This record gives sequence, C-alpha cells and structure tokens, in this order.
Amino acid sequence: MHSTLLMSPHSVLSARRRLRGLASLALCMLLAACGFHLKGAAQLPFTTVYTNISENSEFGSNLRRAIVASSPGTRFVEDVAQAQVRLTQLSNIETLRELSLDAQGRVEEYELNLEFVFQITDAQGHVILPPTTLRSTRELPYDDSVVQAKQGEINTVFKRMQQLLIDRIVRHLASPDVREAFVQAQNLPPIDATDTPATTPPAAIPQPPTPWGSPRVGPGLY
Repeated sequence: MHSTLLMSPHSVLSARRRLRGLASLALCMLLAACGFHLKGAAQLPFTTVYTNISENSEFGSNLRRAIVASSPGTRFVEDVAQAQVRLTQLSNIETLRELSLDAQGRVEEYELNLEFVFQITDAQGHVILPPTTLRSTRELPYDDSVVQAKQGEINTVFKRMQQLLIDRIVRHLASPDVREAFVQAQNLPPIDATDTPATTPPAAIPQPPTPWGSPRVGPGLY
C-alpha cells in the first residue's frame, strides 16, 4: 500500500506565508546589493536658518515647508542673530518672451522664464554656497481669443516651475559640498564685517510693459 501525506489547509497556508517571506527577504537583499535605498529625510548639518524670502509669499512658505520636510531637525528663525546659516535671495525674476507670431502678427507661442539667484552664508559671514543662479524655461502655446484662460494657464505653469525650483534649492542645501563647507567653516575665524562689505540684494528689475491683450506675469516669487 502506498501512503499519501495529506496537509491540512492551515499547513498549506503557513507554507505559502513562509515562501512569501523568503521571497521578500531575497528581494530586499538583492536591492541592498544594488545600492537601492528608499528616499527619506536627510538631516542638514545646520538646524537654524534665516532667509530674506517672505514667509507670507506662496514661494516662501512652500520653500520653508520643503526644507523642513526634507530635514525635520531644521527650523527657520526670524532673528538673523539666532541663525546658523542665512539663505539670501539675491534676485528673483519671471519674464515672458514672444516666441512665435502668426501671419497677422499675433502671438502664437510664449516662452516663460524663471531666474532665481541665491547664496548661503554662515553666522560668521563665511560663504557656504556662493551666489548660484537657477533657471527654468517653458514654452506655451497662446491664443488671444481666450486671454483669461491662457492667463490662468501661464500662472499655473509658473507655479509648477517655482515648485521645481524649490526642489533644486533643497538639493543644493543637502549637497555634500554645502555640508562640507559648513563643517569646515566652523573652524575658521569670524569675518570682520568692516573688511568685507555685506551682500545687499539688488533691487527688483521692473518688468517691461506688455501690449494690450498679452498675458501678464502673475505675482512674482517675492
């Protein structure tokens, strides 16, 4: 007689769970061997930041949230004397440029440009990140028969460009170069303010007037 080994439903379920567990473990080990890791918070080397970008602006509030979300131990202070680093906005410009015209001379396509210049210094005046320019450009079809809708679309695209800009700023703050420069600056003597003129953000560059019916640039990042 041949005996048949029968497994209970509970045993079958337990065996399947063990197999799934082993498969998951093997997958994790494979990903670890490939250098894969989940994106998480990366604590910045400094814990207090001062910036001249207004917190009341959409750009300023979003930038603060993004930095704190990326580095939970970091906070913004209103008193510059309490900050370990200063994130200084040097200029912030949004512009529109006519990219193409139709046979009647009407705009068919606009080019949206965003330029942001900033620097990072520590409390002693040492430059952690020299003046850095970030630029973003988008092309957008335009129809002057639906000016209001196109104006809304232009403002939406500018907001998306601002968010991408914020992501780039956060990456600069978390870069190894900034981390190393901040750590090394801790061993340097303070910079004498009388010897080194303070950096003063230039005045905002006024936007050139646009012809009637052309889309206007929405509120800037200031």
